[in-house]
This record gives sequence, structure tokens and C-alpha cells, in this order.
Amino acid sequence: MSEPEAAVDGAAVEGGADLAGQVARVAAPLREQVLDLLRREIVEMRLRPGQRLVERELIQRIGVSRTTIREALRELAAEGLVTTIPQKGAIVAVPSWREAEEVYEVRALLEGAAAREFAERATEAQVAALRGALVLVEQSENDSEALLNAKDAFYRVLFEGSGNTTIRQIIESLQARVAVLRASSLRAPNRPKQSVVEIRAIVEAIERRDGDAAAEAASHHVRQASHTLFTQIGGEAAPAAEHLDA
Repeated sequence: MSEPEAAVDGAAVEGGADLAGQVARVAAPLREQVLDLLRREIVEMRLRPGQRLVERELIQRIGVSRTTIREALRELAAEGLVTTIPQKGAIVAVPSWREAEEVYEVRALLEGAAAREFAERATEAQVAALRGALVLVEQSENDSEALLNAKDAFYRVLFEGSGNTTIRQIIESLQARVAVLRASSLRAPNRPKQSVVEIRAIVEAIERRDGDAAAEAASHHVRQASHTLFTQIGGEAAPAAEHLDA
């Protein structure tokens, strides 16, 4: 039998905001709400790579049971966002250089394939929706958080219009890790402006129904983000580095 949901004692733990107000007791199952909340804290870098995730502190901050916290941490570990270290407990995962490179290369291949299939299969209404998503990306250029949200919306339209369920499922399985890395690369000077230019090139190729050009533009966009990230954090030293400090 699950232990009762813990009551919040009123004070947030030192160094962390009280998150209890962000968890409703209706709408979605409580475990899913807590999972989404912790995932967002990691993706938006409020919980930093390498930071310990102390169950007692999370219970106080969120106001739920130990069982609920443990279930959420297990799911985050399955997603690659949390690592459990024997005798120490859970920490926010620190991607290795190799893992980061692999994630970006998989993204480049899959997003290129999705852009090609979108160009070849999408309806005119879907192409118009992608252009609309691009407008939101352009309007968000000077706000990194808004730009991340606009890009998420852009990719939802892209993957839906590609008609390839397998690509979408694989990308979704990588989404959280991708978001952590992408958030890091967008902090680099001039990267937001360059990112918008690259996304515009994807849309323009799709509007011409040029599948090859769309695939190349989408893959180029991902690889440029990868290059920016590794340059920003000293990528030239990647072979000697054990971990990526995202």
C-alpha cells in the first residue's frame, strides 16, 4: 500500500523554490504531474547536471509522498535524465561527450528524414501551419526561453506533417535530453539568430517541395547546434573530457 501523500510543512528547502503550488490534485494523475514537473526543472536547468536529488528535499518542495518521488525518479532514470549512484542516490545526469555527440547525430539523421518526408507528403494546410510556426520562432529570437518553446511547437508540426510515426516516437524518447543540450547551445552569443536563419531555410525548402534540400537544411541545423555547443564548452578538448558540463 502506498504511503499517504506528505503534507508540505510550509518552508521550501534551502536553495530551492517551493514547487507544491505547481502540482494540482486533479486533471492528470499525480505521479505524471510530478514527473512532468521534475523533467521541466531539469530541462530548464533549474536542477543542474550533477546535482543531487535528495528524496526528503523533493518531498518537502513538492508536497507528495516518498513513493511518488521514487516512481518519478525511476522514470527519469529510464529517460536518461537521472543517474542513480550506489551509496549516494540519484543525481541529475551528466551527459558524457560521447552521449552528447550521439544524441546530436541521431537528431541530425532523424530530423533530416522528417523534413524530407514533410516536403514530399504534407498537405498545403500543414505547410501553412509550418510557416506559421516559423513566424513564432522569428518573433522569439531575442528571448531564449520563448525561442525554445517556439522551436518545440515548430517540431511538433514538422513531425506530424512528416507522417512517420516511428521517427516521431524515437525523437520523443530523446526529447528531454535534446532539450537540455539545446538550451545550453542557445545561450551562446549569436546562436539564436543563426538558429532562426537555419529553421527558415528548412521551411523555404519545404515550400518548394524540395525534399533533398529540406533534409540537408534540417540536418545542417542540428549539426550547427552541436558545433556551437561543443565550441561553447570547450569541445576541442572533448576526447580528454570525461563529462559534458551542460
